Amino acid sequence: MKKKSTALFLVLLLAMSTFLAACGGGEKKESGEGDKTTSKNKNVLNLTTTQDIPSMDASIATDAVSFEVLNNTMEGLYRLGENDQAVEGIAQGEPTISEDGKTWTFKLRDAKWSNGDPVTAHDFVYSWRRALNPDTAAEYAYIMYDIKNAQAVNEKKMKPEELGVKALDEKTLEVQLENPVPYFKELTAFGTFMPLNEKFVTEQGEKFGIEADTTLYNGPFTLSEWKQEDKYVMKKNPEYWDAETVKLEEIHTKVVKDVQAEVNLFESGDADRIILASEFVDKYKDREEFFTFDQASTFFLRLNQTSNEVLKNVDARKAIAMGFDKTGVTDVILNNGSKPADYFVPANFVKGPDGKDFRETAGTYLQTDIKKAQKHWKAAKKALGQDQITLELLTYDDDTSKKLAEYLKEQLETNLEGLTVNIKLQPFKQKLELETNMDYDFSIGGWGPDYLDPMTFLDMFVTGGAHNQQGYSNPEYDKLIKEAKTTLIMEPEKRWDNLVKAEKILLEEDAAIAPIYQRSRAYLQRTNVKGILLHNAGGDYSYKWAEIQ
Repeated sequence: MKKKSTALFLVLLLAMSTFLAACGGGEKKESGEGDKTTSKNKNVLNLTTTQDIPSMDASIATDAVSFEVLNNTMEGLYRLGENDQAVEGIAQGEPTISEDGKTWTFKLRDAKWSNGDPVTAHDFVYSWRRALNPDTAAEYAYIMYDIKNAQAVNEKKMKPEELGVKALDEKTLEVQLENPVPYFKELTAFGTFMPLNEKFVTEQGEKFGIEADTTLYNGPFTLSEWKQEDKYVMKKNPEYWDAETVKLEEIHTKVVKDVQAEVNLFESGDADRIILASEFVDKYKDREEFFTFDQASTFFLRLNQTSNEVLKNVDARKAIAMGFDKTGVTDVILNNGSKPADYFVPANFVKGPDGKDFRETAGTYLQTDIKKAQKHWKAAKKALGQDQITLELLTYDDDTSKKLAEYLKEQLETNLEGLTVNIKLQPFKQKLELETNMDYDFSIGGWGPDYLDPMTFLDMFVTGGAHNQQGYSNPEYDKLIKEAKTTLIMEPEKRWDNLVKAEKILLEEDAAIAPIYQRSRAYLQRTNVKGILLHNAGGDYSYKWAEIQ
């Protein structure tokens, strides 16, 4: 999913991400025992974020901020527990799967919406049809293409009623797939697959999902307060089927864009957990409240090949991709365990049929190499007939994103003669919209997995893909991805080989994007705060099992 890219010159990446939809290998993290500082309110968890929620509409959401809140206020057939394994949600028990692996039948438990209405199989049918209906314009519709007729529905070749999903009765949902999908159960935990109450959505109309009281909830918490660009509050949902497990009464999240202000809130006891900016890591790394978490999220430069003539040139793209120091980003700017990324599919994410991590099998691409970058840049300028080139770098408006952009500007202008980089800062939601409309030159983006397979990274760049927001197109790449999704789905070795080849085309041959780093985060968290799950797939955090002891 889209991740919010936040980093800085001598300041750590600290925000939720872009859009990053939208997530592999989560784990429960707890800091040590014994510090004297405790939460001011026993059953209230106080958090910070650098960006407001773009949308609470599960069909429309594309970013990590939205998906984190949806993950805690909504629930699909399953949700992700420890180690990102699917645990029971609205579905009760294991699904029944046909011998050919294409028909899945789910039995639903007795669950309620926050207004008291029962959650039924019809709520899933309605939600999934709505997400695929082209009138909804859901960017994440493609994630449902494994369902029979889903792509045809999304492309207006079939009616939503022809989608391969039906309510056999109020508590039985049948799903037909185009091909067997081994990870389909985990996929149903993702935000786009969450149910929606048709009557409520219809009543709210265009207001649905844009305010706390114009959204309906069926998860552990409800969004009880939402002040745009200020704060939002989640409260325990008394109608939740597993409310006995939920210990927290409220979760308060304050929008804070200044890194010093976040530390001040933690020190004063007004924040129970913060993502720690880089200049504070050395100061706090020996504290019991300090810990780091390695994520399967990759941050990169999007290079718009639709509207920018310079970036249509492959030499120009390769020059930018190899023309800045990634180690300076990770070791100096971030200082939080993040690693330089000479790849797109992250390391330590998933293993192939041979038991090896994807990165062990795949190569490395577009490493920092200033001399090669300068050769490519010279070739690009000659082909373009330009000696002086100006590009606009799009990023977010918080302090940390601004400083990362300034670092990249300095590196690229120094190493690529004749290049001028102008920085454009935008609020989180507006930045995502500019990328969707491809109204930019190049931008800082991030992507975290939506499910545990390399496909969640690679299929976003197929021709015309909703998240291919830069106009990249390569027929051979498209062919490899399509085969990996269809004809090779039951031939894991050949499928894996296709995915490795696809990444090589994306980066080594075409430099469609410019990888920067694989993210790690440094945290300060009260030692009496327990049970928060950190995920690498779907929403970044689960608070269902959290408590303040």
